[in-house]
Amino acid sequence: MSGPVLIHRMKMVAAAALATAALSACVSLGSKPPASMLTLAADTSVTAGASKSGPAKDALVVLIPEVPRKLDTNRVPVQINAGNVAYLKDSVWADKPAILLQQLLAETLAAKNGTLILSEVETAGRAENYLSGQLVEFGVDEGGMEVVAIFDAVRIRKGSPIEKRRFVAREGLTKIEPGQAGEALNVAANRLAGEVAGWLAAQ
Repeated sequence: MSGPVLIHRMKMVAAAALATAALSACVSLGSKPPASMLTLAADTSVTAGASKSGPAKDALVVLIPEVPRKLDTNRVPVQINAGNVAYLKDSVWADKPAILLQQLLAETLAAKNGTLILSEVETAGRAENYLSGQLVEFGVDEGGMEVVAIFDAVRIRKGSPIEKRRFVAREGLTKIEPGQAGEALNVAANRLAGEVAGWLAAQ
Protein backbone atom coordinates (compact mmCIF):
# COMPACT_ATOMS: atom_id res chain seq x y z
CA MET A 1 0.00 0.00 0.00
CA SER A 2 1.51 3.37 -1.03
CA GLY A 3 2.24 6.13 1.47
CA PRO A 4 -0.45 8.62 0.35
CA VAL A 5 -3.16 5.91 0.32
CA LEU A 6 -2.17 4.73 3.80
CA ILE A 7 -2.21 8.28 5.17
CA HIS A 8 -5.65 8.90 3.61
CA ARG A 9 -7.04 5.72 5.16
CA MET A 10 -5.61 6.60 8.57
CA LYS A 11 -7.29 10.00 8.37
CA MET A 12 -10.63 8.37 7.56
CA VAL A 13 -10.32 6.00 10.54
CA ALA A 14 -9.44 8.86 12.84
CA ALA A 15 -12.41 10.91 11.62
CA ALA A 16 -14.78 8.00 12.20
CA ALA A 17 -13.41 7.50 15.70
CA LEU A 18 -13.93 11.20 16.51
CA ALA A 19 -17.51 11.08 15.20
CA THR A 20 -18.28 8.03 17.33
CA ALA A 21 -16.83 9.69 20.41
CA ALA A 22 -18.92 12.82 19.81
CA LEU A 23 -22.07 10.74 19.39
CA SER A 24 -21.46 8.74 22.56
CA ALA A 25 -21.04 11.99 24.48
CA CYS A 26 -24.59 12.99 23.50
CA VAL A 27 -26.38 9.64 23.42
CA SER A 28 -25.95 6.72 25.79
CA LEU A 29 -25.75 3.76 23.40
CA GLY A 30 -25.03 1.15 26.04
CA SER A 31 -27.18 2.32 28.96
CA LYS A 32 -28.49 -0.48 31.12
CA PRO A 33 -32.30 -0.75 31.13
CA PRO A 34 -34.08 -0.70 34.50
CA ALA A 35 -34.38 -4.06 36.20
CA SER A 36 -38.17 -3.69 36.45
CA MET A 37 -40.81 -1.57 34.73
CA LEU A 38 -43.98 -1.42 36.80
CA THR A 39 -47.46 -0.64 35.53
CA LEU A 40 -51.10 -0.86 36.61
CA ALA A 41 -53.52 -3.31 35.00
CA ALA A 42 -57.28 -3.15 35.55
CA ASP A 43 -58.86 -6.23 37.10
CA THR A 44 -62.06 -5.44 35.18
CA SER A 45 -61.74 -4.34 31.56
CA VAL A 46 -64.13 -3.38 28.81
CA THR A 47 -64.78 -6.42 26.61
CA ALA A 48 -63.61 -6.42 23.00
CA GLY A 49 -66.23 -5.00 20.66
CA ALA A 50 -68.21 -3.28 23.43
CA SER A 51 -69.59 0.11 22.47
CA LYS A 52 -71.17 3.03 24.30
CA SER A 53 -72.79 6.16 22.93
CA GLY A 54 -74.40 9.28 24.31
CA PRO A 55 -74.23 13.07 24.27
CA ALA A 56 -70.90 14.61 25.20
CA LYS A 57 -72.45 16.45 28.14
CA ASP A 58 -73.39 13.13 29.77
CA ALA A 59 -69.91 11.61 29.42
CA LEU A 60 -67.48 11.47 32.31
CA VAL A 61 -64.04 13.02 31.93
CA VAL A 62 -61.43 11.43 34.20
CA LEU A 63 -58.71 13.97 34.83
CA ILE A 64 -55.11 13.22 35.77
CA PRO A 65 -54.92 13.43 39.58
CA GLU A 66 -52.74 16.01 41.23
CA VAL A 67 -49.79 14.62 43.17
CA PRO A 68 -47.30 15.82 45.79
CA ARG A 69 -43.77 16.31 44.56
CA LYS A 70 -42.54 12.91 45.77
CA LEU A 71 -45.01 11.21 43.41
CA ASP A 72 -44.29 13.43 40.42
CA THR A 73 -41.74 10.92 39.16
CA ASN A 74 -41.51 7.46 37.64
CA ARG A 75 -39.84 6.11 40.76
CA VAL A 76 -41.50 4.25 43.65
CA PRO A 77 -41.27 6.13 46.96
CA VAL A 78 -40.39 4.31 50.17
CA GLN A 79 -41.40 6.13 53.35
CA ILE A 80 -38.58 5.46 55.81
CA ASN A 81 -40.10 7.50 58.63
CA ALA A 82 -42.21 10.63 59.04
CA GLY A 83 -39.47 12.89 57.69
CA ASN A 84 -37.53 10.70 55.26
CA VAL A 85 -38.38 9.32 51.83
CA ALA A 86 -36.18 7.11 49.65
CA TYR A 87 -36.93 5.39 46.35
CA LEU A 88 -37.16 1.70 45.60
CA LYS A 89 -33.94 0.48 44.02
CA ASP A 90 -33.90 -0.97 40.50
CA SER A 91 -37.53 -0.19 39.79
CA VAL A 92 -39.45 2.49 37.89
CA TRP A 93 -43.00 2.99 36.65
CA ALA A 94 -43.70 2.69 32.93
CA ASP A 95 -45.34 6.14 33.29
CA LYS A 96 -45.95 8.53 36.14
CA PRO A 97 -48.31 7.06 38.78
CA ALA A 98 -50.92 9.79 38.28
CA ILE A 99 -51.27 8.93 34.59
CA LEU A 100 -51.40 5.20 35.30
CA LEU A 101 -54.12 5.72 37.92
CA GLN A 102 -56.13 7.93 35.57
CA GLN A 103 -56.07 5.17 32.94
CA LEU A 104 -56.99 2.53 35.51
CA LEU A 105 -59.91 4.58 36.82
CA ALA A 106 -61.21 5.23 33.31
CA GLU A 107 -61.05 1.54 32.38
CA THR A 108 -62.65 0.40 35.63
CA LEU A 109 -65.49 2.93 35.49
CA ALA A 110 -66.25 2.06 31.88
CA ALA A 111 -66.24 -1.68 32.64
CA LYS A 112 -68.03 -1.74 36.01
CA ASN A 113 -70.49 1.14 35.60
CA GLY A 114 -70.94 1.19 31.84
CA THR A 115 -69.99 4.86 31.93
CA LEU A 116 -69.21 6.69 28.71
CA ILE A 117 -65.65 7.89 29.32
CA LEU A 118 -64.28 10.64 27.09
CA SER A 119 -61.30 12.96 27.19
CA GLU A 120 -61.70 16.73 27.32
CA VAL A 121 -60.67 16.90 23.68
CA GLU A 122 -63.28 14.29 22.68
CA THR A 123 -66.09 16.25 24.37
CA ALA A 124 -65.06 19.40 22.48
CA GLY A 125 -65.58 21.46 25.61
CA ARG A 126 -69.14 20.24 26.20
CA ALA A 127 -68.39 17.99 29.20
CA GLU A 128 -70.41 18.60 32.36
CA ASN A 129 -69.13 15.69 34.48
CA TYR A 130 -65.62 15.32 35.80
CA LEU A 131 -63.72 13.05 38.15
CA SER A 132 -60.69 14.81 39.53
CA GLY A 133 -58.69 14.52 42.75
CA GLN A 134 -55.31 14.06 44.33
CA LEU A 135 -53.19 10.96 44.63
CA VAL A 136 -51.90 11.64 48.14
CA GLU A 137 -49.89 8.46 48.71
CA PHE A 138 -48.79 5.71 46.37
CA GLY A 139 -45.74 3.83 47.56
CA VAL A 140 -44.12 1.69 50.21
CA ASP A 141 -44.32 2.23 53.98
CA GLU A 142 -41.13 0.62 55.29
CA GLY A 143 -42.18 0.75 58.95
CA GLY A 144 -45.52 -0.92 58.30
CA MET A 145 -44.12 -3.33 55.68
CA GLU A 146 -46.96 -2.47 53.36
CA VAL A 147 -47.88 -0.41 50.34
CA VAL A 148 -50.24 2.50 50.85
CA ALA A 149 -52.50 4.12 48.26
CA ILE A 150 -54.56 7.19 49.17
CA PHE A 151 -56.75 8.97 46.64
CA ASP A 152 -58.88 12.03 47.39
CA ALA A 153 -61.56 11.80 44.69
CA VAL A 154 -63.45 14.91 43.60
CA ARG A 155 -66.72 14.66 41.66
CA ILE A 156 -67.66 17.77 39.68
CA ARG A 157 -71.08 17.99 38.01
CA LYS A 158 -72.60 21.03 36.39
CA GLY A 159 -75.36 22.43 38.54
CA SER A 160 -74.48 20.24 41.56
CA PRO A 161 -72.29 20.75 44.63
CA ILE A 162 -68.72 19.49 44.35
CA GLU A 163 -68.26 16.22 46.23
CA LYS A 164 -65.02 14.92 47.71
CA ARG A 165 -64.19 11.58 49.30
CA ARG A 166 -61.01 9.89 50.49
CA PHE A 167 -60.23 6.31 49.49
CA VAL A 168 -57.46 4.31 51.19
CA ALA A 169 -56.05 0.89 50.31
CA ARG A 170 -53.20 -1.03 51.94
CA GLU A 171 -51.48 -4.29 51.05
CA GLY A 172 -48.95 -6.08 53.24
CA LEU A 173 -45.43 -6.99 52.12
CA THR A 174 -43.10 -9.75 53.25
CA LYS A 175 -40.16 -8.13 51.51
CA ILE A 176 -39.50 -4.70 50.03
CA GLU A 177 -38.48 -5.45 46.44
CA PRO A 178 -39.76 -4.34 43.00
CA GLY A 179 -41.81 -7.38 42.03
CA GLN A 180 -43.73 -7.69 45.29
CA ALA A 181 -44.19 -3.93 45.71
CA GLY A 182 -45.44 -3.54 42.14
CA GLU A 183 -47.96 -6.35 42.51
CA ALA A 184 -49.21 -5.00 45.85
CA LEU A 185 -49.60 -1.47 44.46
CA ASN A 186 -51.56 -2.87 41.52
CA VAL A 187 -53.92 -4.65 43.95
CA ALA A 188 -54.29 -1.48 46.03
CA ALA A 189 -54.94 0.68 42.98
CA ASN A 190 -57.62 -1.70 41.71
CA ARG A 191 -59.29 -1.66 45.13
CA LEU A 192 -59.35 2.15 45.04
CA ALA A 193 -60.77 2.14 41.51
CA GLY A 194 -63.46 -0.36 42.48
CA GLU A 195 -64.49 1.71 45.49
CA VAL A 196 -64.59 4.89 43.41
CA ALA A 197 -66.80 3.08 40.88
CA GLY A 198 -69.17 2.04 43.67
CA TRP A 199 -69.27 5.58 45.03
CA LEU A 200 -70.14 7.09 41.66
CA ALA A 201 -72.68 4.39 40.84
CA ALA A 202 -74.55 5.12 44.08
CA GLN A 203 -75.02 8.78 43.20
